[in-house]
Amino acid sequence: MEGVASIVPLIAIFAIMYFFLIRPQQKKVKEHQAMVQALRRGDQVVTQGGIVGKVSRVKEGDEIEVEIASGVTVRVVKATIAQVVSKTEPAKS
Repeated sequence: MEGVASIVPLIAIFAIMYFFLIRPQQKKVKEHQAMVQALRRGDQVVTQGGIVGKVSRVKEGDEIEVEIASGVTVRVVKATIAQVVSKTEPAKS
């Protein structure tokens, strides 16, 4: 009986950590992955480095090209996109 009573606080601490730390972080990661997968040409984005630009091309794999000034494009890893400022409307077929 005494052994079970000493394990209960550990289980309670793990449950609290799961619901307040681990679960929200997993949700945030899933939302970020969905945002990155939904990127398309014309979206205005902010990178984790603070660069603001417009997506000029979505490449195969994990890169995109971002136009940061007129005629100046940089290759950026998709995972480094921190925020999508404005979305473009999907092309009508």
